[in-house]
Order: sequence, then C-alpha cells, then structure tokens
Amino acid sequence: THARSPAMAPTALANMPDDQFTSGCLKTEASHVVKKARTCDPTNATAEMGARAHMHEYESVANPVMAEVPVRLFPASKHQDGPTRIERFDVSDELKVDGPTTSPNLLASYVRIVEGESIATSACATSSVFFVIRGHGWSIIGDTKVEWKTGDLFATPNDVSIVHHCTTAELGGAALYWISDEPLLRYLGCEPKGRRFEPIHYDAEIMREKVEAIRHASGAEHKNRIGILLSSPATPQTKTLTHTLWSLLNVLPCTKPQNVQRPHKHNSVALDLCVYAKPGTCYTLMGRAIDEKGNIVDPVRCDWESGSTFITPPGWWHSHVNDGDEDAWVLPIQDAGLLTHQRVLDIRFVDDEVLRIKAGFNRGATLKRMQSIGTTLLG
Repeated sequence: THARSPAMAPTALANMPDDQFTSGCLKTEASHVVKKARTCDPTNATAEMGARAHMHEYESVANPVMAEVPVRLFPASKHQDGPTRIERFDVSDELKVDGPTTSPNLLASYVRIVEGESIATSACATSSVFFVIRGHGWSIIGDTKVEWKTGDLFATPNDVSIVHHCTTAELGGAALYWISDEPLLRYLGCEPKGRRFEPIHYDAEIMREKVEAIRHASGAEHKNRIGILLSSPATPQTKTLTHTLWSLLNVLPCTKPQNVQRPHKHNSVALDLCVYAKPGTCYTLMGRAIDEKGNIVDPVRCDWESGSTFITPPGWWHSHVNDGDEDAWVLPIQDAGLLTHQRVLDIRFVDDEVLRIKAGFNRGATLKRMQSIGTTLLG
C-alpha cells in the first residue's frame, strides 16, 4: 500500500508537460495514477456493464451448488514405464474449471525420467514441491544444483527454470511426485512476483529419523498421526512447507494400537501419496460424518498402493488402517499453507473435538469472549 497523494488541481494537470504523461497517465511519486484529460468522449458502456449485473436472493445461493472435489486414485502405473514425460492428475472436467487441476488450488503430476535423460518442469505458480518416489539424480534450479535420491523432498519457488536429470533408477527411470499451486494463480488471473522463499531440500534419512523418534516417544500410541510437518524459515507463523503448501510425512505402523489412525478432518484438500505399503494391507476410510463412537458413517474405502496418489476431499473425516505386518508411509500435500494463513484450516480430531468446544476454544473465536458479551453458544 502507498500513502495517499495530495489531490492535484485541474490547472496543475493542464499545465503538466507532455513528457510527464505515460500512456495517458501521470504517475506520482507514490505510484498513484492520475488520468490525463481526454479530447474525445469514451464509449458509453453503462447498458453493457449493467447486463453483466446478476443478482440472487441471499439464502438460495449462500451455499451455492458447486462441483465437488471427487475421491480419485492416480495409479503408480502412470510412472513405472515408458518414455521421459510428465503425467498430470487432471480432474478439471469434474471440477468444472479451466486448465489442468487436481484440487481447486493445486495440480499434482508424476514426472518420469528415463536413466541418463533430463526433463524441464515449469509452472505459473508460487511454489512447487517434488518428492522422489524412485531413483537417483539431480535438478538444476536456476544457478543452483540439488542432488536427490529415493525419499528426498525439495521445494522451489517458481521464478526459476528447473531441469531434472536421472542418473540411476529401478524400472528404468526415476519418478518424482510434483505438486504446484498453479491452479490457484490461474483462478486469480495473476502471475508470481519474486520469491516468497528460497529452495529447500529435505533428506530422506533425516526425515525418517525424526518420525521414528516421535513414534517411540512416550504417549505416541495416543497420537492421531505419527509424523513430521515440513517447514522452513519463510513460514515462522504457519509452520508450513511454503506459504501455500503443507506436507506431512506420516508413518502408519503395523503394531497395535498405532495401526489404526483415528479420524480427523480439515478444510484443505489432501493429495495423498502412498510412499510405501505392503500390497493389500493398508487403506483409508473417508466420509462426511461420524457417529457417536467416532466411526465414519458410510465410508468410502481407498486402498493403498506404493507410488500411487489419492484425493481426500475437504471437510471429509478420514482414517488410515494398516492390517499388515509391515509399516506403511504416506505423504499428504495440501493447500493448507494458504488456509492456515487465512485462519480457515479448522483441523478437527475426532477424540478431542467435544473437549475443545467445552474448554471454550474454537478456530477463529474464543467462546468465553463471545459468552461474555451475551452470546449463548452451548445449550
């Protein structure tokens, strides 16, 4: 924002030399723009503009009927063979939006890179995140090089070109899981301006060591999820991966009771990558409601497959289950960086939701304060 400039008198504007006008405008020191007087009448578009003025009765459209975020699976077969390429997880037709989209704000893709080959990725976005599903290689981010291996994750601002190269990999090629916030910028009709953060690299071994320490700590058996939220110096308040993106590396143990991770829900869309699961042993249950015991009502079941991705819609309760004899790992990436900043993420854990409300706390407001001004919120 800029300080308001003093009003310019008409005589001052009339006497202003022509070389101080640019494209019919005068730019002041505070970057305010004063229109140059026109020598001819502009077209009267009042009627045309009025034709665009739609109006609706409030209650009938306060919650408009919109295309819902679907539960969909993006299989691992999309990146396991074939040439070097980008495979986009596009559900834009179902969401009724323009351009490739996986959720309203994010686009997920697989990047397959055949051994010895390279590929460039680019997006009109503020943030991109790459998780290495498989392989070894390196990426050139502007004038910076980062080396990566299976299980690593790196995040980049999108004011630079990115070239990825595979040195070695199983199945003849590396696979990267790539998420960007390009659909958000497309919806807003804008382009990124400068960097909001510097490139970041998270090492696979270090991340897993941190998760294992949490898993074996006292009280871990009562945790809703067992994992680490990835953050950076650029997000001191939201504690998220970038200012728009959020990521959790979560282990789903095979040992009881940790093999069942109880439901929670949030307003962000989760694009969940199954990092590893023994075939036929792990799944996620999702649904719109829970019963009095905290179980999901009429759940949709999504079975895990290593290297596959599934969509968890916003506001849906979801629970992870491991019925096997090996630990499983999942990496959800969400638009929760943005929603946390907006104070609308509203993540709720099934076991403490009622306790939180009774304690007088809710996202965005304190019940105690509202009750003190005469508002009754609880019966």
